Amino acid sequence: MPIALWNTQYDDAPHSPASTASSFDEDEDEVNLRVRPYWASYRGVLKLRGFRLDTVEDVKAFYSCSSNGPIPDYFLVKHSGDVNDALCPDAGLPDNLFRGTQVCDGAKVVIKAVHMNSREFAVIRFLSTPPLRHDPMNHCIPVLDLIEVDEDNLAFIVMEQWSSQLIDDDGPCCLALFLAALRQCIEHGVFMHKHRVAHLDISLRNLLTDYRGHYAYIDYELSRRFDGVDSLCIPSFRATEVPPECELLNGDCPDPFKADVWALAILILRACKLAGYCLAELVQLTRPMLNKNPCDRPSMDEVLRAFDKMVPTIGNLDRLPTFQ
Repeated sequence: MPIALWNTQYDDAPHSPASTASSFDEDEDEVNLRVRPYWASYRGVLKLRGFRLDTVEDVKAFYSCSSNGPIPDYFLVKHSGDVNDALCPDAGLPDNLFRGTQVCDGAKVVIKAVHMNSREFAVIRFLSTPPLRHDPMNHCIPVLDLIEVDEDNLAFIVMEQWSSQLIDDDGPCCLALFLAALRQCIEHGVFMHKHRVAHLDISLRNLLTDYRGHYAYIDYELSRRFDGVDSLCIPSFRATEVPPECELLNGDCPDPFKADVWALAILILRACKLAGYCLAELVQLTRPMLNKNPCDRPSMDEVLRAFDKMVPTIGNLDRLPTFQ
């Protein structure tokens, strides 16, 4: 079944260019709040960088081509009137996301607005800049451009449009492809932690696919980079999958990296249920990852080594497919 990333109605009322709507704790600093841009104000800026926000005409043209079919994540087309050049937001996306097109080749994109000084923008810029962006262990969704609007303290992250419907209409993939997808999830965790980045919201809802064998994490709103930081503890931690130690510490997260390991175990188990592959080997793999004591959980690197050691024990799966 489709895994919807969001189901928030789009608000058509004009907003100031960088007004904010919090998705965090009330004490969170302002730059990390979710921004709600008035998208029409930035059509020109984006056009200069080669991107066009979806209009009524764009959406009509896309759906008129029978070979395209429906976009799995394009929930509701919402617009007023039939003015073809009017912007046409996807009502299934939150206000900080907008679908569009790369002008040079017609490729569909998703554009995310963030505060220019936010942790999310800093993390995405760090992971999407050479040489890190070319590392084969980096499974971030491809970022096509980072556009800064200095006068509004606003930035736009332009990404390839992938799907949150992890299982397409043809049904579940074969076991080898399923395990290859899980390996990408684990490998990206190793990559992030190697560079002292904790995702902090690993979950199925934050996983996308291009239907060509590639899977990518998205949504780095909660992510943090701990380079040269003495304390790892995060107060008032909130995420899709919250480890048990946070409940014991009144919401504080003492080790964000081990919180990622816990969340990844939950992702693996949920993915098994979704795909119908409830393998005893995968359940065994997740047990130490779900240890109540974060100190006793394996590192991401240890999880990857255990996974690679496990695969040959499954019949006819001594090697997994790879994708370029």
